[in-house]
Amino acid sequence: MVFHSEIPDSKLETTLLQYRFCPYCGKSMASRSGKEKMRPYCEACDESYYRNPTVGVAVLIVEGDRLLLVRRLGSYEGMWCIPCGHVEWNEEIRDAARREMREETGLDAAIGPVFAVHSNFHDRHQQTVGIWFWGKRIGGELQPGSDASEVKFFSIHALPEAIAFPTDSMVCEKLKQLMKSGNLPMWLASYPDNEWA
Repeated sequence: MVFHSEIPDSKLETTLLQYRFCPYCGKSMASRSGKEKMRPYCEACDESYYRNPTVGVAVLIVEGDRLLLVRRLGSYEGMWCIPCGHVEWNEEIRDAARREMREETGLDAAIGPVFAVHSNFHDRHQQTVGIWFWGKRIGGELQPGSDASEVKFFSIHALPEAIAFPTDSMVCEKLKQLMKSGNLPMWLASYPDNEWA
């Protein structure tokens, strides 16, 4: 699935990479042709600069046929999503998943296998690569965190219509199909018990 912006890609790239001065030496930037695009370039440092997506993590907690979702505050306020957030600098990715689960839902979770990976283009100015992990509740008390107004389990067959992120909808559809096929227990059993973090 591809998400489109109203801004043409060529203009979007120019807008996103609008460096005027080198972030290291402070000299004026030039443009230099990369393999497929023009990139900001510092002649003094002999460096090209790139704008890369950040990494996001999400955790699926499924109990029976119910999936845990949070109702957001702030961006996408009032909409629902799988508990998620950004990986911080110097943070191991599964630690980030555990931290985000705790912050958004009050629950402690064991983090298991990767369920899905998607590029998120719904916000063209803040692109991310999302990694959805399978998780298991191991403690804590279900309560919304500071960036959520509500946290609740929904039947996978009766999810709210107001899902914040298109990629969460894709992950939910994959989960429905895996549950419908009866292959979910087999998939989970293929992940070694000693690798849950």
